[in-house]
Amino acid sequence: MTQPLAGIRIADFSHVMAGPFASHLLRLMGAEVIKIETRKGDQFRNYGSNRDFDGMAPAFIAANVGKKSIALDLKDPEELEIARQIVARSDVLLENFRPGVISRLGLGYDVVRELKPDIVFCSVSGYGQEGPQRDWPAIDNIIQATSGMMLLSGAEGDPPVRVGFPIVDTLTGQTAAVAILGALMQKARTGEGAFIDVSMLDASMAFMTSALTPYLVTGKALQRLGNTGYSELPTAGLFETADARHISLGVVQDNQFAALAKLLGRPDWLTDERFATADLRRANFAAMSDQLRAIFATRPAVEWERELSEAGIPCGMIRRVDEAVELCSPAGLLDIALEDMPGTGRIAVPNAGFRMEPGCPGTTEPPPRIDQNRVEILDWLASDEG
Repeated sequence: MTQPLAGIRIADFSHVMAGPFASHLLRLMGAEVIKIETRKGDQFRNYGSNRDFDGMAPAFIAANVGKKSIALDLKDPEELEIARQIVARSDVLLENFRPGVISRLGLGYDVVRELKPDIVFCSVSGYGQEGPQRDWPAIDNIIQATSGMMLLSGAEGDPPVRVGFPIVDTLTGQTAAVAILGALMQKARTGEGAFIDVSMLDASMAFMTSALTPYLVTGKALQRLGNTGYSELPTAGLFETADARHISLGVVQDNQFAALAKLLGRPDWLTDERFATADLRRANFAAMSDQLRAIFATRPAVEWERELSEAGIPCGMIRRVDEAVELCSPAGLLDIALEDMPGTGRIAVPNAGFRMEPGCPGTTEPPPRIDQNRVEILDWLASDEG
C-alpha cells in the first residue's frame, strides 16, 4: 500500500535526536531518507552507557529505522560533490548543525537553491538562526532549563525537575516534521520551496502553550501544581492505593464528579457546601483530598483503575514504561529484523503514534549500519534516475 510521502526524498544531514526524529516521522509516512553522516557516524550510534550494540545503541535505533546511510567528509571536495548531487535530487534538506556551519561547508540555503530551486530547507538549532543567542550551544536539558520547563514540574518550593526523557528533542523533531509537511503542501500548490528555521526554544514554548498562554493573558505565572492536574482540582491528582501503588484521577467535569461520588458511596458530596461546585472543591482542596486519600487506600490500584474507568471516570494506574508497553495497540509498535542483535535478532520501536487507512505509517526496514548504502547511492547518482 502506498504511503502518503512515497516519492519524497530527504537529504538528512542531521544527527543526535531532534533532526533525526523529524526525518524519522517522515520516513514512517513513506519518505525516502538518505542519512548523510560523518566518517565517524552519528554520535548517537554509540550513545549512553550501553556498549553492547556496536553502532546500534537504542538511542540511535529510536529515530533511524528505514533510513539509508552514506558517510561523507564534507571538507573533501569530492565527497562534498557527492552530497551536492544527493541534494540536487532531493525534495528536502534537513540539518541541525550550529548556525552558520552548513553554509561554511558549502551547502547553505542560497547555494542549495542553485542546485534545487524548489528545495524545502529545514534548519534545526537551539535558539534559531538569528538573534543574540544563535551561537549558544544547546541540548535537550539546556532548553528544558532556559525555557522554564524545569520549573513547571514539581510543587512550589521544590528544586527544578527535569522531564525524565529528552522531551525537547522529540517535540522539536515533531515540530520540524510538521513544518516540512506544510512546506511540501505549499510547494505542491505554488511550485516554490521554503526555508524553515526551527528553534528548540521556540518549539518548546509553543509546546508549553498551556503554561505560557495564561501568563501572556493575565500577567501571572502558572503555579507549580506537583501531581495535581491543570484544572487545580483535588479530584485531578495522585492517590496511593492499598498495594502501595498509585492511581491518577482526572475528574474535572461536574458530571464526572457526580459519577465519582456515586461510585464511592458519597452522594453527600454533591450537596456538601465545601464540595458542591468546582470552585468550592478548589477552595477546600485539602479536605476533599484527605477524604479521597482515605478511600483509595482501601483497595489495590488495578481494581480502582478498572472500576472507575468502566464507570466513565478518568483514572489511570501509575505504570513503569516496561508495564505501559503492554497497553500498546498492535499498530503502536513496529517489529523489525536486525541482524547481530542479542536474543531473537528482532527489535521493536514505537510507530508514528497514529493510525491511518489507507497509507498507515510504519516500516519493516532496520536502521542502517554506517555507510551501509554507499554503493547503492553512488550507483543511483551515476544513473539517469531522478
